[in-house]
Amino acid sequence: MTQIAAQASPHYSVMLDEVLDALAPKDGGVYVDGTFGAGGYSKALLDAADCRVIGIDRDPTALASGQALVEAYAGRLTLLDGCFGNMESLVRETGVDGVDGIALDVGVSSMQLDQGMRGFSFQSEGPLDMRMSREGVSAADVVNHMEEADIARILFLYGEEKRSRAVAREIVRVRAEKPIKTTLELARLVATVIKPRATQRINPATRTFQALRIYVNQELHELGHGLAGAEALLVPGGRLAVVSFHSLEDRIVKRFFAERTGRAGRGSRHMPEMPDQAKPSFAEVTRRAATAGEAELVENARSRSAKLRAGERTQEAVMPIDFGVLGLKKFPVLEEVI
Repeated sequence: MTQIAAQASPHYSVMLDEVLDALAPKDGGVYVDGTFGAGGYSKALLDAADCRVIGIDRDPTALASGQALVEAYAGRLTLLDGCFGNMESLVRETGVDGVDGIALDVGVSSMQLDQGMRGFSFQSEGPLDMRMSREGVSAADVVNHMEEADIARILFLYGEEKRSRAVAREIVRVRAEKPIKTTLELARLVATVIKPRATQRINPATRTFQALRIYVNQELHELGHGLAGAEALLVPGGRLAVVSFHSLEDRIVKRFFAERTGRAGRGSRHMPEMPDQAKPSFAEVTRRAATAGEAELVENARSRSAKLRAGERTQEAVMPIDFGVLGLKKFPVLEEVI
């Protein structure tokens, strides 16, 4: 099964062939598509082997659209409403205690970006929303009600925006006159602070929008919990494949696998390893991050920033998750802002 079979979907499944190679689906296996989206990975897995797939998504639109696949693969595809960070409990509630593979395509989907009314894109007009689940705190809530220093911190940490303080200052100044309600209002506001250059490849609002989206959906914390859940669910020999799209995501995945495979290094001449030191719970499948091939890059520009990392579960016990090791403790947790 290759990319061709998934092209009926309006969403391009990034690095699909590479994810399939990493997971190596087999007949009788159970697999989790933790970021179901338009079902590209799920469909490919189901076509590659006589297996079962459990798809998870918090976006009600994705779940509704996926019902056609559920019917087409009667009895082999199950869709669950929820966040992949809760995959362990979600999957176990279906009566499944162990799975043979898990695929994660982290971040926002092209479907969500293409729908202006979802409020993810700075290129089309829509309400300043950005909520994948369409529930809870929205991006508009953050920019219109949060303290200036907190907005600046979110833009700096989640968007790596060097001019975060200046952007936050302008947001507070503008909202004092009237609320910032739409995506283009915010994009134009950012452009007054960060002047676009003729040679600049990305829109000045890119980092601001990325930061707000990640914060509103708690994507990095979700990723940390999802990696821990995947480790707990995978049977020995089961594989985890994660596709990330920016350095914040990839850094977390890289640190996770480095620690879990023992490559991070434990102990030194100053602090020798203890006899009861946990043994690696994963073996490497990809030593380095894999990237999309030239043919895919021609078809899909979004693949340009994609990185795939994969590992295979060993027989060793689950290692306790340490968000400090993953670098997550510095990122603010979502709070009510009204």
